[in-house]
Amino acid sequence: MITIGVDAHKRVHVAFAVDEAGHEIGQWHGANNASGWQQLFAWSGALGGERQWGIEGAWSYGRSLAQFLVGAGDMVFDVNPRWTAFGRRRSRRPSKNDSLDARAVALVVRQEAPGLPVVTAEDDTVVLDLLTSERDQALFDATRLRNQIHSLLMQADPEYFLRLPTLKSKAGLAALLVYGAPDDHPIQVERAAAIRRLAQRLQMAMDQAASLATRIKSLAGAKYEPLTRLCGVDLLTAGALAGILGPGRRFSNDAQLAAYAGAAPLEASSAGLVRHRLNRGGNRRLNAILYRIVLTQAHHLAEARTYLDRKVAEGKSRREAMRALKRFVIRAIWRNWQDCDSRSKPVLAAVA
Repeated sequence: MITIGVDAHKRVHVAFAVDEAGHEIGQWHGANNASGWQQLFAWSGALGGERQWGIEGAWSYGRSLAQFLVGAGDMVFDVNPRWTAFGRRRSRRPSKNDSLDARAVALVVRQEAPGLPVVTAEDDTVVLDLLTSERDQALFDATRLRNQIHSLLMQADPEYFLRLPTLKSKAGLAALLVYGAPDDHPIQVERAAAIRRLAQRLQMAMDQAASLATRIKSLAGAKYEPLTRLCGVDLLTAGALAGILGPGRRFSNDAQLAAYAGAAPLEASSAGLVRHRLNRGGNRRLNAILYRIVLTQAHHLAEARTYLDRKVAEGKSRREAMRALKRFVIRAIWRNWQDCDSRSKPVLAAVA
C-alpha cells in the first residue's frame, strides 16, 4: 500500500509518497488547479500499486483536490494540522517546509488510517452548511449594525429608547427607516441620515437571514427531519447539524462525534490515579449548538431536569452536570442522524 500525504495551499500543493515501511518513494509539487490535480493523479499512478491519500486541509485549501480524488475512486483521509505539527516536534529534525509537512501527513495516514476521518463525496449537507454559515453571518452583520445604530442614537438623543420601539422588532426597524433629526443642527441632520442608511442595510441583512432560514428549513425538512425528534432541535438547528455532520457518514459511532464536538472529557491519568479534564477543543460551532440544546432541555424536558438534579445530588456542579448531559445529547443526535436515511425507530429524548 502506497501512502501519499499532501500539504495543501491556496496556489500550490506538495505531495510526498511513502511505502508500507515508511520509506520515501517520490515527491511532487504542482499547482492547485484542475490541470495540477490531473498531473498529481498521473504521477501517483506511475508509482504503481494500491494507494491511499492524506490531505492536510481536506475541507479547506485541499477540498477541491480531495473531491477530485474521491471522484476518481481513491481513499482519502482528512488530516488535522495539529497532528502533523505534533509529529514534527517529535521528529529527529524538527524543521518545517512543505515537503516535510507532506511527509508528516503521509506518516500519520500510514500509522493511523483506521481512525482518521474519511473524505466522502459532497452531498446536500454541503449546501446546508453553506446556507447556515451565510445566515449566521447575516445575523452577525445585523447585530453589528444595531450596535452602530444604538451608538448614533445615543449621540442624537440619549432618551431615544423612550420614544422608539426595540430595534429588534419590525416596528423599530420601520421607525429607523424614517428617523428624523431631533433638531435642525447640521450634525444632527447628518446623524439622522446615517441612521437611516444603517437601517436600510439592517433591513437587507434581516431579509437575507429570513430568506436563508426558509431555504434551510425546506432542505432540512426533506431529509433531516428525524433530527427534530430531539427536544431542542428545530428545522434550523437540524440544518446546521446536518451541515456539520455531513457529507456522508463521517463518524462511525457516537464516541467519535463526541470527541469531534469537544463533548467528551480527555483522560489525564497518571501513577494509577484516573482523572479526566475538560476538552476545550473540537468543533466549537457544534459545541455551541449542543449547549443551546441542553439549555432548552433543562427548561422543557422533564427527563433532562431529573438527570441534571441527580448529577448535582452526586456532588457535581451545575456546569459539570450540563456537560454530562451534552454527552447524552450527542448520542441521541448520532442515532437520529443514522435515521435520516433508514427512518428507523426514533430517539425522543436525550436521556434514558
